[in-house]
Amino acid sequence: MPYNVDISENDILQRYPEVLEKLLEDHTTHKNIFWATDSYADKGDGFQFHDAITIDRITGENDMLIRPRALKTKEEQIGRTKDMAEVFTPSWVCNAQNNLVDESWFGKKDVFNIEDPSTKTWKSTTSPVIFPEGKTWKNYVRATRMEITCGEAPYIVSRYDTTTGEFIPLQERIGMLDRKLRVISENTTTTSEWLEMAQEAYKNIYAFEWQGDNLLLAREAMLISFIEYYHAKFGKEPLKKSTLYIAYIISWNVWQMDGLKGVIPDSCKNGVKVVKHDLFGDLEETVYCDGCKKETFIGHNGIYCIIRDWGLKDPKTGENNRKIRFIDLIKK
Repeated sequence: MPYNVDISENDILQRYPEVLEKLLEDHTTHKNIFWATDSYADKGDGFQFHDAITIDRITGENDMLIRPRALKTKEEQIGRTKDMAEVFTPSWVCNAQNNLVDESWFGKKDVFNIEDPSTKTWKSTTSPVIFPEGKTWKNYVRATRMEITCGEAPYIVSRYDTTTGEFIPLQERIGMLDRKLRVISENTTTTSEWLEMAQEAYKNIYAFEWQGDNLLLAREAMLISFIEYYHAKFGKEPLKKSTLYIAYIISWNVWQMDGLKGVIPDSCKNGVKVVKHDLFGDLEETVYCDGCKKETFIGHNGIYCIIRDWGLKDPKTGENNRKIRFIDLIKK
């Protein structure tokens, strides 16, 4: 402590070696997340579009290779906007939109902060959050939220402004998860209850992103936010096993996906020649993706992404935390 805007992978590896490994995991492919961008291709083997992001490629001399957008050069920012339509939202806009969600949930305005549209700033409320009749703080913590095409996840956690790179103090943060963690800190006294409800908060926050570097930045920001809020509440860092479990939840709930198709990015087969074997010999056939041809959300032959519904029981085992395809949620 403290952690900078640009989180050091070397630092995470030194403090929590298993945690960094978990933050790179993809539960759909049972491999690591991959770059899914050509931004690092000039570094050679291991940094090409389809190469996995591994610990050795982002630590050691490569520490800080992956940087928040605001800290990249203008040329890099322009290139990524052109290639991947990457444009991030200022924190004041994220705050305004998150406030609208909370205004609907609470039935009143200015619950977490008061906006000043003229200066594009806000000031957090200082009194503990009061909950409306019929709703409790635990209901709020367990309310499900999602950020689509999340980039560095500025709607979820707001450690810094993604457009300016300016660090945001803990008491002024405005992300959806920030708000849940604030409520938990206001309503718990013991570490065990705080950790239990923090896990609930993380299990009810979802996000997906195409580019692997952005995905890792989002995951790291969520992890470090957990450590920062715990430290602010109890004056010490959480146990390593607690931090590892949060990283495990994050690795499930913040995943790599083509948001238009529901599959692992660039996993659909189009114009790929395959050989089929039957009684009459080998037959070469060209495979095309029906979903890609029709430009629909269903019918793709790529790898459909798997997520966890932490409160859904598996009909076969009766256990919670059922694994489901994200596409099946859309179908419903």
